[in-house]
Amino acid sequence: MVMEFIAKYHSFFVTGTAVTLFLSFFGVIFGVVIGVIIALMKLSKNKLISTLAASYIEVVRGTPLLLQLYIVYYGLPRLIGMELPSMALGIIAVSLNSAAYVAEIIRAGILAIDRGQMEAARSLGMTHAMAMRYIIIPQAFKNILPALGNEFIVLIKESAIVSIVGIADLMYKTDTLRGITFKPFLPLVIAAAIYFVITFTLSKLLGIVERRLRAGDSSI
Repeated sequence: MVMEFIAKYHSFFVTGTAVTLFLSFFGVIFGVVIGVIIALMKLSKNKLISTLAASYIEVVRGTPLLLQLYIVYYGLPRLIGMELPSMALGIIAVSLNSAAYVAEIIRAGILAIDRGQMEAARSLGMTHAMAMRYIIIPQAFKNILPALGNEFIVLIKESAIVSIVGIADLMYKTDTLRGITFKPFLPLVIAAAIYFVITFTLSKLLGIVERRLRAGDSSI
């Protein structure tokens, strides 16, 4: 019965999963880019810039993702005076949310680098910006890669909330199937299994990467 159901409606799950992965992938990519900027702003010696970054992080981390999604989805088009595709708005919402968490991960990674690294780079004639770009941030990213991977996994699960505004991700397709098949439970079980397979696979891949990074460090 389950296999027959999957065979008949597999296209719903395939397309929904593809949208979920697409949304999560670009959400974490843009989240990392914005997160780096916010982390550097928070580490800035300029009090105003540091305060702005800290305020952004606290506001985003202190409010629900659903609320942020509504603000972006309904507020951003009015703010810029033009309509945007639902997928673009969904990516923007999850990116801005992810950026706050990624910023703290990156900031912690930068602070974990020995201060002697910066001093050595400056003594070689590098500017502060050059030292951050070529010495500090690459080392920080190596240390925080597992944490960034975990953020990607979390984002895959949290992205299900975009189904509320009509983005056809896995959860949206699952709810659609529940309506047209009058089976309220089975589509949810299959969706849960798909989410589990995705996150479990990513967790294992992250474990492999982490072990290789540790092995590389120990061989130096």
